[in-house]
Amino acid sequence: MATWSNLNYQNSASPLMEQIIFFHDHTLIILIMITILVAYLMMNLFFNNYINRFLLEGQMIELIWTILPAITLIFIALPSLRLLYLLDELNNPLITLKSIGHQWYWSYEYSDFNNIEFDSYMIQLNNLSNFRLLDVDNRIILPMNNQIRILVTATDVIHSWTIPSLGVKIDANPGRLNQTSFFINRPGIFFGQCSEICGANHSFMPIVVESISMKNFINWINNYSLDDWKQVLVSKPFMV
Repeated sequence: MATWSNLNYQNSASPLMEQIIFFHDHTLIILIMITILVAYLMMNLFFNNYINRFLLEGQMIELIWTILPAITLIFIALPSLRLLYLLDELNNPLITLKSIGHQWYWSYEYSDFNNIEFDSYMIQLNNLSNFRLLDVDNRIILPMNNQIRILVTATDVIHSWTIPSLGVKIDANPGRLNQTSFFINRPGIFFGQCSEICGANHSFMPIVVESISMKNFINWINNYSLDDWKQVLVSKPFMV
């Protein structure tokens, strides 16, 4: 998660986020080289005494400063296009998670399992065990080292399901179902927020993903189903 005075990206927890950080570093190096070159040329321009009153054109230098930026843009565009296609690629997902944006909370449904759906609200900062404006009462539980597909939509206005450490940012539009996928390569708890201007307090829609092993995930699924069945027995005993 983000910490104080951190100007860099968060530590990546997925291969796609690693590629995004590599592309950022690659582009930043090119921009630094361009900035240094332009600053050097401007300093020479300001502090020299060369004068040419009859200079009308310089076709060679114009050719050079047209071709060099084009080559530079190619070095930026090709990795960018590759990364865009990788972000949209869907490789045999194991689990499908559906996320529904509301004001001011998220609803989740595990489409591969019966009766596993819940709302996720932000909780108040009552002690040091949770984070202010970031923690929720019901976290998303997902297995690591597996391809996860997420379907995102909204019920009222446009939201955006975003977790920086996983490299995921996808808009939730009313009446439209968007999808993307991600791969969590380590256990942990990853925080995100709604990053769309969907109204007052729009950023106070936190997202928390808890990555666990497949064995623990299966145990969580079984326990969740058992608890749900117990609630049915208590509330509607005539159904049994």
